[in-house]
Amino acid sequence: MEAPLILISFFICTAALVFGIRYMSNKEKMAMIERGIDPGIRKVLPSAPKPFLSLKFGLLLVGIGLGLIIALFTDMIVENSLDLSNRHHSFRHGESTAIYFGFIGIFGGIGLILSYVIERKWLENQK
Repeated sequence: MEAPLILISFFICTAALVFGIRYMSNKEKMAMIERGIDPGIRKVLPSAPKPFLSLKFGLLLVGIGLGLIIALFTDMIVENSLDLSNRHHSFRHGESTAIYFGFIGIFGGIGLILSYVIERKWLENQK
């Protein structure tokens, strides 16, 4: 009984979202026409690269990756401090997964930060 309800709700929400976006886009274009602005000019202007977007996402990914790895090691320290008989720690299945996702976030974020540096240098050379 729940599956059809979820499916129907999904399609209704999707249709409402599409309708809302089209409605607001139409209102925006009408407001531009009322002010004497050509509504098509917005699409003609070339968009410049957005280096700060790469920086924000890069720092976000690095933070997530470092947070996962710090959480993993904190968990290992707390677990080992409570169990003094276990001097050698071997990774359980979930812990190795946390390391993979942590490093994916860190190195993905570093790549985005390098992208920011390259885009910023390119923009400076264009001026």
